[in-house]
Amino acid sequence: MTKTGPAPVPGHQDLTRLLGLMTGDEKHGPAATSTLDALWVLYDRVLRVSPASVDAPERDRFLLSKGHGPMAYYAVLAAKGFLAEELLPGFGSYDSPLGYHPDRTLLPGVEIGSGSLGHGLPLAVGTVLGLRAQGLTDPRVWVLIGDAELDEGSNHEALAYAGPAGLEQLHTLVIDNASATHGWPGGIASRFEAAGWSAETVDGRDHEAMYAAFTAPHPGRPRAVVARVEPKA
Repeated sequence: MTKTGPAPVPGHQDLTRLLGLMTGDEKHGPAATSTLDALWVLYDRVLRVSPASVDAPERDRFLLSKGHGPMAYYAVLAAKGFLAEELLPGFGSYDSPLGYHPDRTLLPGVEIGSGSLGHGLPLAVGTVLGLRAQGLTDPRVWVLIGDAELDEGSNHEALAYAGPAGLEQLHTLVIDNASATHGWPGGIASRFEAAGWSAETVDGRDHEAMYAAFTAPHPGRPRAVVARVEPKA
């Protein structure tokens, strides 16, 4: 008789297979794959949230502002048990909870509905302020944005406020695939530093470098990590 044990837990090596189960939005494939490694490091080693704690007040919050290419996000959520792998082939279909933009009312662990660029960082600032108002100073708030989102003025208002306000709970991950229209003299990190943030630029495919940057102390200041990946074709 053949003995069977528990199914193996998916790991980073399974993400390409999980991504391959989702079709129909190939034009946003680069937007998804650019975030894949950073998302994995966050969910595997940094974020204090699990399928069992998606409603816990003390959980960390992750906001995907770069929501127009959510396939990598869904793949990581499936690998970590937030959603069933069997849902992935239905991505984008009429009755699927996996839309072309994430919907927080349909998926456990999804904090915001996103895809309209420029909203995530302001929402993250508001989330930190809301947590503070409730006396919750331990949960960390992470928001992932794309470098092109920094073309949106709403992000700069949030960025300019968060530094002087000392929003230490706030962490912004910028995926830089050289798709911004304007760019910044001195690099993206310099823009955050000028507004009073702690900021660092790393290789967006180097897991150890990202982990070190994600977990670096930054007392009294919000934190920004710019993860550079290959330019968008």
